[in-house]
Amino acid sequence: MTEPFSVPVTVRGYETDVQGHLNQAVYLNYAEHARWSLLQAAGISQAGLLGRGVGPVALETTIRYLRELLAGDEVEVTCSFDWGDGKTFRIEQTIRKADGTVAAEVTAVGGLLDLKERRLVAHPQEHFKELASDPAMFGL
Repeated sequence: MTEPFSVPVTVRGYETDVQGHLNQAVYLNYAEHARWSLLQAAGISQAGLLGRGVGPVALETTIRYLRELLAGDEVEVTCSFDWGDGKTFRIEQTIRKADGTVAAEVTAVGGLLDLKERRLVAHPQEHFKELASDPAMFGL
């Protein structure tokens, strides 16, 4: 198995709360940043998605907070897609400190919305395959 896609992030002071650790909502921003970075790295742009009349949507997100993150911490945020047979897919993400400690695990269920019909498309992986210059980045 290959390593999942990842992006580096430095925790910024203004993202922390009164206790000095990363605000809970910012973990979602980091996960979203990694997802869009993966799309971009695979050759999929927002303009390309819109041109095809589709857009990714989040249907469910679960975060397991395991260790605190402090201002200045360097982390890697991973992102890998798990495709099923239906209209949805899973995205597994890990936020890992530089020393290897897992700070959080993010699991999301997503879909690809037909922007005209306002319904999920069947087999979203086919759209990703056609739009991506490197579909292997999605395990396709």
